[in-house]
Amino acid sequence: MPLLLVRNDITRMTVDAIVNAANPSLLGGGGVDGAIHRAAGPELLAECRTLGGCKTGEAKLTKGYRLPARYVIHTVGPIWHGGRFGEEHLLRSCYRRSLELAVEQGCETVAFPLISSGVYGYPKAEAFRVAADTVARFLEDHELTVYLVLFDRVAAYLGDRFGNVQSFIDDAYAEEELQKPKNQYAARWAREPREDTGKIWREEARPCEAAPKPAPKRPNPLASETDRELDDLLRQLDEGFSKTLLRLIDEKGMTDVQCYKRANIDRKLFSKIRSDPNYKPSKTTAVAFALALELTLPETQSLLARAGYTLSHSYLADIVVETCIEKGIFSVLDVNELLFSYDQPLLGS
Repeated sequence: MPLLLVRNDITRMTVDAIVNAANPSLLGGGGVDGAIHRAAGPELLAECRTLGGCKTGEAKLTKGYRLPARYVIHTVGPIWHGGRFGEEHLLRSCYRRSLELAVEQGCETVAFPLISSGVYGYPKAEAFRVAADTVARFLEDHELTVYLVLFDRVAAYLGDRFGNVQSFIDDAYAEEELQKPKNQYAARWAREPREDTGKIWREEARPCEAAPKPAPKRPNPLASETDRELDDLLRQLDEGFSKTLLRLIDEKGMTDVQCYKRANIDRKLFSKIRSDPNYKPSKTTAVAFALALELTLPETQSLLARAGYTLSHSYLADIVVETCIEKGIFSVLDVNELLFSYDQPLLGS
């Protein structure tokens, strides 16, 4: 763990192994296959000639030669024939066999392209779903960091899986932008002496008109008992993020391993959080744990407050997370797919 989505050139990934979407001969071709062979140099082709090809759904390993990666795992994806000829089973086998080879070789980091989604014609949305699901299942039982390397924005691979959710996010963000107050200050430039050039440009602000004083906040008599209980919890400053997280894991009846894997968090990072009561995680890590624990929105805000954060409608990433929680989408991978489609920071390690 974890599974990370990146936009990059797979031949430049500094990982233990990269996966090549090869053809059955393993002797090079177009697309990712050709790019890997060109970057690795002729030594890769020479070793591939000794392997005797590869069957669809299987995988074979070579050295990385001139690549930053130590190894290349070659796998042959299925050609798309409408989905009626076992294409999904073969594609899952490509990812699973490649990961098994990586583990056998002692690899800790692996980078995959989206297998079969090029000239082999596998629909991108379906290829992405199979890749993400197969890798996520494998990582439930193995400590490994896997990169899924994409060339396009992930929106091109989502299909209509999140259509309604994406529309809701877009509408919420557009409404938030419209509701932002207009700038109440006009800028004017003034010159002041400076030692190096003798002049400096400084922006001063002057009010265009008197801004209305904000109305004093009043306690809401209709606040629910749950909200008041959460407020009480926030005032318990002796319980920091780490202590709160561990308590919530116990209350949810989860194990530490279940929690940090569902949160897409590396084991080493979780160990730091567990061993240091004063550890302050990044906001993306804190949100990932809230999703892993399937917390409600008020509960999420309470947990984030322990680390000094909050969800705000001023940030698109926060709107995405809040929408997913309200819609009952707690899979960190699913939320990351949406965040990636909006070019927002991903959750987890």
